Amino acid sequence: MPATLPAQPPLVLSIQSHVAYGHVGNAAATLPLQLLGLQPVVVNTVQFSNHTGYGEFKGQVFPPEHIHDVLDGLRARGVLERCVAVLSGYLGDAAIGEVILGVVQEIRRQRSDLHYLCDPVMGDVGRGIFVRPGIPDFLRRRAIEQASLITPNQYEFELLHGQPLADTADAVSAARLLLGRPGQPGPATIVITSLRTPDLPADVLSTLVVESQDAWLVQTPYLDLQPLPNGMGDVFSAVLLGQLLNGQSTPAAASHAVSALYALVARTGAGSRDLPLIAAREQIVRPGELFEAQRLS
Repeated sequence: MPATLPAQPPLVLSIQSHVAYGHVGNAAATLPLQLLGLQPVVVNTVQFSNHTGYGEFKGQVFPPEHIHDVLDGLRARGVLERCVAVLSGYLGDAAIGEVILGVVQEIRRQRSDLHYLCDPVMGDVGRGIFVRPGIPDFLRRRAIEQASLITPNQYEFELLHGQPLADTADAVSAARLLLGRPGQPGPATIVITSLRTPDLPADVLSTLVVESQDAWLVQTPYLDLQPLPNGMGDVFSAVLLGQLLNGQSTPAAASHAVSALYALVARTGAGSRDLPLIAAREQIVRPGELFEAQRLS
């Protein structure tokens, strides 16, 4: 009797940056997706020798035509129509963003339940905006309305919102202004990472999850690690998407993603610029400590 072949894992089209050394962009998202039982289909928007946290780097941002060519090859193999989700992060150029939106719309014409997680990478506290001109405006005006889920950090969310957040309640209200309405474009879920509004304890780091009817807060102890490793948002988004595709509820998926990232950061060596993805890979699948998502009243 012939052996039963294992089922093919779901395909996730991940269009992000890539570095030869270190863990950011696709070099951070690929392993978590694989460990969670998904098959990443990797399209790189840039290829650098290393991420910018190391200072000097070499490489190039790929032109939109390069991304088009790679997607054409995937289309010819029937791969795009089999993708159940699209994940995007650092763009490199706003024109590449338009290519991503085009493929999202193409897949959605055949798969209306396609998940599109857009991590609107623009900047962070202490660094300011670190992407090319035109990208923040593209994300604000074009990308957000096409996404199913966005995962900005607080700095990026305030850029999208247009003003600073006063407190957690203000963050919930502001997020709901960006959510899609029935029959209208826009994300169904917004996850704000690294939330540190004045009403929150200084010794914790919070992640806020907002949907139209519910909101949750996931809190961990604040790890004062200097420098912080690069690629934390890339790993978080990949784990979050992976858990959602594995059937977890929104709060459960957020709880798992926050817990996995906390475990990885806690195990990062002093002075390291990268998360220990390989050495601590078991924490991606089964975090040693689970921080529960608490529903807000």
